Amino acid sequence: MEATVRGVRLAYDDVGQGPPVVLVHAFPLNKAMWRRQVAAVAEAGWRAVAVDLRGFGGWEAGNEPFTMDLCADDVAALLDHLGIQEPVVLAGLSMGGYVAFACVRRHPHRLRALVLADTRAEPDTEEGRASRYDQARRVEQEGVGVVVEAMLPRLVGETTRARRPEVVAEVREIMAAARPEGVAAALRGLAERPDSRPVLAKIDVPTLIVVGEEDVITPPALAEAMHTGIKGSRLAVIPGAGHLPNLETPDAFNGALIGFLETLR
Repeated sequence: MEATVRGVRLAYDDVGQGPPVVLVHAFPLNKAMWRRQVAAVAEAGWRAVAVDLRGFGGWEAGNEPFTMDLCADDVAALLDHLGIQEPVVLAGLSMGGYVAFACVRRHPHRLRALVLADTRAEPDTEEGRASRYDQARRVEQEGVGVVVEAMLPRLVGETTRARRPEVVAEVREIMAAARPEGVAAALRGLAERPDSRPVLAKIDVPTLIVVGEEDVITPPALAEAMHTGIKGSRLAVIPGAGHLPNLETPDAFNGALIGFLETLR
């Protein structure tokens, strides 16, 4: 499905009926990464909305600098476009988690619950920021293959690389579909994202934190820190998965997600 939101064309999936669950993708993927979750959430009696962020999938990049706040406002505007006024369950993985934190800051009244998957509250280090800016320049000069080859071995866990080559191929395909201008803009936006640790204590909705046991990008220790910082949160560690457990071990991820949703009935 497509819509024009805030003057920019975007694509989204909207499947099922019931209370809304909004799914926000990781960098540098798109809403296609959520297809198994969209099906599972809809089958469980919820309305699943998976959205592409600016410059990814079916989104135009627009002219504004890519920031987590901009993405959060886009998500809120899409909800308005869809006529969704009730609070939603917002699920974000990695970059999607950073957008979720921005929604906590900017649109807390729109949140019924949170799912923070393989993400972190900490900002980039100075070294990390410099690396992202360097990657952005290389992507503009050489294309998205630079990011695909650099990130793919770290995005999926050791078990997936050894036993599930079809998942590695799927992740590569989704990443390769990204456009250079979108990837470069997002890299700069990720580098400038704020410290979300002060937000943790302000989260007062039910929260599920999910992390792949083999995640080397946002390892379990960071998930445990968020779990400690968010009062009453739940933590699910997914065995045999890295940074993308929803793709690597979808049955386990879906079990944790649907189990959490059932507690909200």
